[in-house]
Amino acid sequence: MLWSTRGSGTSETAGGGRRLPPFRMRSHGAIGLRRIARHRGAAVGAVVIGVLLLGALLAPYVARYDPTAPHFALRLRPPSAAFPFGTDFFGRDILSRLLYGGRVSLVVGATSVILSFVVGLPLGIVAGYYAGRADTLIMRAIDVWLAFPELLLAIGIVAVLGPGLQNVMLAIGISGVPGVCRLVRGSVLPVKEEAYVEVARAVGGGDGHVIRVHVFPNVLAPIVVLLTLRLGTAILTGVGLSFLGLGVQPPTAEWGAMVAEGRVHLQQAWWVSTIPGLAIFFSVMGFNVLGDGMRDALDPRLH
Repeated sequence: MLWSTRGSGTSETAGGGRRLPPFRMRSHGAIGLRRIARHRGAAVGAVVIGVLLLGALLAPYVARYDPTAPHFALRLRPPSAAFPFGTDFFGRDILSRLLYGGRVSLVVGATSVILSFVVGLPLGIVAGYYAGRADTLIMRAIDVWLAFPELLLAIGIVAVLGPGLQNVMLAIGISGVPGVCRLVRGSVLPVKEEAYVEVARAVGGGDGHVIRVHVFPNVLAPIVVLLTLRLGTAILTGVGLSFLGLGVQPPTAEWGAMVAEGRVHLQQAWWVSTIPGLAIFFSVMGFNVLGDGMRDALDPRLH
C-alpha cells in the first residue's frame, strides 16, 4: 500500500519495495485550467483577447496622434508608413482611433456583463434553489423580458434614457439579465438534488451556507463560460448601438461609430470602415472561440 505526504519529496512502499514518486492531488480548478490551455480554440481566443487588451492598455503609449483632433489636410490618406491604417474623412489617424476605440468597447462589454450577472445571478439561484412561488414569479417575469429581442430592448432603453456611454452600458446590462438568470436556474436545479446537498441540509446547514459552499461552486463552470460568451455579445451590441448613433457620441473614438462614419466613403476609402470592422470581427470571434473552448474543456461529459 502506498502512503504519501502531500508536498513532501518522499513516499513509502509496503514491504520495502521500490520508491515511488509522491502523490499530489490536483484541484478541479487546476485540472480545468490545464484542459483550457491544451484546447486549441481556447488558446487562439485567449491570444486574440490578449492582443486586444494589450492594445487598449498601451493606447496612450502606442498611438502616435490624438484620436479626436482633426487634420483636414490629411483626410482620407491610404495606409502608409506615417499612417499604417490610413486616415478618415477628418484626417484623424485610424490606428490611434482603433486603439482608443478598443478601450471603449472593452469598458462597455465588461461593465454591462457585470451588471447582467449582478442582477441575473441571484435571481437564477433563488428561482432554482427555492422553486415554488419564487421560481414561478421570477421565471414569468423573465419570460416577459425575453419577449423583446436583446438588441431591440437595448435600443428602446437608450431611446428613453438618451445616448451616451453610461446609458449604453445600462441598456446592454439590463437586456442580458434574462439569459443569465435562465442558465443559472437550469444549472442549480440538478445540483440541489445531489446527495451532498441533502446531507448538508440534514446536518443543519442553512440555506445561505448550502448555496455558498455546495451549490454555487458546482455551477461555476457554466457561469464562467457564459460570462466569456456574453462579453463578445455585449461588445457587438454596444458597437451596433454606436453604429446607429445611440452609443458613444463623436468625436470619441468607438468602433461602431467609425464604421458608420466610413460607410459613405467605402468606394474611395475602404480602410475607414473595413479596418474597424475587422477589429470588431476578431474581438467578438476571440471571446466566442474562448467561450466554446472553455465549455469543451470544463464539460465533464467530454472527459
